[in-house]
Amino acid sequence: MFEKTTLFDIDEIQDALVETTLDEICDAIKEKGYNPVNQIVGYLLTGDASYITTFKGAREKILTVERAKMLEIIVRDYLGV
Repeated sequence: MFEKTTLFDIDEIQDALVETTLDEICDAIKEKGYNPVNQIVGYLLTGDASYITTFKGAREKILTVERAKMLEIIVRDYLGV
């Protein structure tokens, strides 16, 4: 049935998961009427999850991702590298 071996890059899968999680958090923050940039930056700088709304489980979601990993992905996407 399978004739080829498929290789998966775990780093790419993890990065995609973080990006999806950030998108979901951003959407929840917007729906609550807050500025997602301000709220996420506040969380990244302080580590205080109260910057993130509990709406749609956004706070729980952001706590599943390391802040350093979020910053790495945000900077890499911004720089296009």
